[in-house]
Amino acid sequence: MSSSMPTFAELLEQCQLSAVHLELRDSYAPTERFEAWQRGERINWDDRESWWHPYDQLITDTVARGVVVRRARVVSEPVSEYIRWEHHVTWANVMAGEDVRWLPRRWATSIPLPGNDFWLFDGELLRVHHFSGDGAVVEDEITADPAIVELCASAFEAVWERAIPHHHYKI
Repeated sequence: MSSSMPTFAELLEQCQLSAVHLELRDSYAPTERFEAWQRGERINWDDRESWWHPYDQLITDTVARGVVVRRARVVSEPVSEYIRWEHHVTWANVMAGEDVRWLPRRWATSIPLPGNDFWLFDGELLRVHHFSGDGAVVEDEITADPAIVELCASAFEAVWERAIPHHHYKI
């Protein structure tokens, strides 16, 4: 990633109306939090200090400015262990102010989907994530190309329309 690329925080700080995130993978590179969950450690949701991270505060601050933040995940079923963990930790996203939905992949067959996860800011600026096969971020790309933005925006909205709200999606 070049030094001239804005950080995620800068992109959110510039955002005025909406930030949407589409996730298409069934697993990502393992994190310490995921590995702890695999060992049986669970988050104590009553101890906010133990799980509240700078990302959560960034989302809370963004939502407080009136920006709508939505996340949609397209997942294979039965879900992977990683998705099971993501479902568990999504409570933090919801508490921070994100609206999160889940779409079983079998319901997405007729949706033209982009090949990569992305964030779309104010329907105009796209941050595309490129991953290695094992789920590690290789690089991010920023584009405002109208055709790419339109594909991603329409894909997100189609997924969102069919997806199940987090509090109703059971795994």
